[in-house]
Amino acid sequence: MTIDDIRDAAERIRGSIVHTPLLPSLWADPARPLWLKPENLQSIGAFKVRGAFNAIGKLDERARARGVVAYSSGNHAQAVAYAARRFGIPAHIVMPDVTPRIKVDNTREHGAEVVLVPIAERESTAHALVERLGAVLIPPFDHPDIIAGQGTIGLEIGQDLADVELVLVPVSGGGLASGIGVGVKALCPNAAVYAVEPELAGDTRESFERGSVVEWPVELRARTIADGLRSQPSELTFAHLRTVLDGVITVSEDEIRSAVRTLATSARLVAEPAGAVSLAGYLHHADELPAGRTVAVVSGGNIDPALLADVLGA
Repeated sequence: MTIDDIRDAAERIRGSIVHTPLLPSLWADPARPLWLKPENLQSIGAFKVRGAFNAIGKLDERARARGVVAYSSGNHAQAVAYAARRFGIPAHIVMPDVTPRIKVDNTREHGAEVVLVPIAERESTAHALVERLGAVLIPPFDHPDIIAGQGTIGLEIGQDLADVELVLVPVSGGGLASGIGVGVKALCPNAAVYAVEPELAGDTRESFERGSVVEWPVELRARTIADGLRSQPSELTFAHLRTVLDGVITVSEDEIRSAVRTLATSARLVAEPAGAVSLAGYLHHADELPAGRTVAVVSGGNIDPALLADVLGA
């Protein structure tokens, strides 16, 4: 993956996504200036729309007409469903049966056929649908076109804050962190890029420390409140992560909840737990991070209303 791939993606998806602003956070530590990159402001409430439009947009017309299949805990599901409707093609989305209701309902509202399965069966079910329907699989992170689409966030950061010194990115499957890392390192080679993940789904940190992918059972990863961060890197994304990341830190469940509250009350942004982990890293793990001008990517805002009420009332 190169910066040229990301620039091509940016041209392809222009007009379909929002170039989200960098919001200065005057309430943050003045010794560590902070900007928020609010991907929760995208049309489907998360960054995933970038990769979905790029991947579907690159298909030739005959392949696209067969329709698409995706598997996702929620945000990629909504993104593929939304993009498929914009292209006028059918979409079948496989989602874990523990997915927050708001994400399931939103995916259906975009016109997709939703199939709910146990979390461990989502990939196999999706591949079976591809075989039966003759459709095209749009994976959530394990594809160059997805990585390039998500990398347009890094391109925007480099264009809007050329002297950025630290970028904090949520990590799970690794497509977002891989793409942003490539974009930021190309435009701002002196900037550090750190990935942030929940302690309860800390497989990326362990993999990064060992130098090879370490698999955690899905039952362990499913414990975290950050439902959007329950995947793990593929060989493709991990190869990119090893090249572009300067480190990986983990945050606790209480720290994630604290960051959701801070975003709501101080930044006036609604963020889901997965979208708040970067800020959790900034707020609670400064001793593990470089100092300097920092951008924290708020990757999504599709939080269940009951959970948001619970977090804000804590």
